[in-house]
Amino acid sequence: MTRDEVVEVIKRNILDNLEDLDENNIDPDKSMKDYGANSLDIIEVVSCSMRELNIKIPRTELADVKTIGQLADKFMEQIGK
Repeated sequence: MTRDEVVEVIKRNILDNLEDLDENNIDPDKSMKDYGANSLDIIEVVSCSMRELNIKIPRTELADVKTIGQLADKFMEQIGK
């Protein structure tokens, strides 16, 4: 799986959990909070994305993740294992 495919999974879950967003406007260099996500929305997006990618990452390892792209990079580390 490529990083772009992981970003697409994350985007799809963002669109499922947040309203009034266009997939083409979601920038991996921005955070989910930039799109109006609250902490519960973020947890849901991360959980659904991990489930779909069949990976598990402890929440403590995600604490330093700020952008959607950084989240994709963190997921890629697990996919490579």
